[in-house]
Amino acid sequence: MPALDERKVTRWIRSVAADYGFTVGNINYIFCSDERELAVNREFLGHDYYTDVITFDYSTESVLNGDIFISLDTVRSNAEMVGVPFADELHRIIIHGVLHLTGQGDKTPETKVEMTAKEEKALAKWK
Repeated sequence: MPALDERKVTRWIRSVAADYGFTVGNINYIFCSDERELAVNREFLGHDYYTDVITFDYSTESVLNGDIFISLDTVRSNAEMVGVPFADELHRIIIHGVLHLTGQGDKTPETKVEMTAKEEKALAKWK
């Protein structure tokens, strides 16, 4: 389990959600291994590949609710690959999941660029 300042993270998530017109209901973070993330990806999404985050959205019109699976193995690998501290990459992935709950996608090149910009904006609020 990563060391997180839960109160600070909660305030941050609520602030980012408010930027998009949402309040936060119940968001569960499930920190797991690559193998567990792959199993979830296969079982629930029919995808046979590793990923850093999988978001299950149970939100209502204005309240964010969901389960966000985060592979700590992949977060660690990604942090090393891009040369950032593990904690920075973990915060990026945490907020990435929240942004999915607000309706932000990342399946096309254009939406990936938008997602990255929104992550950067949210991360600026963290620091």
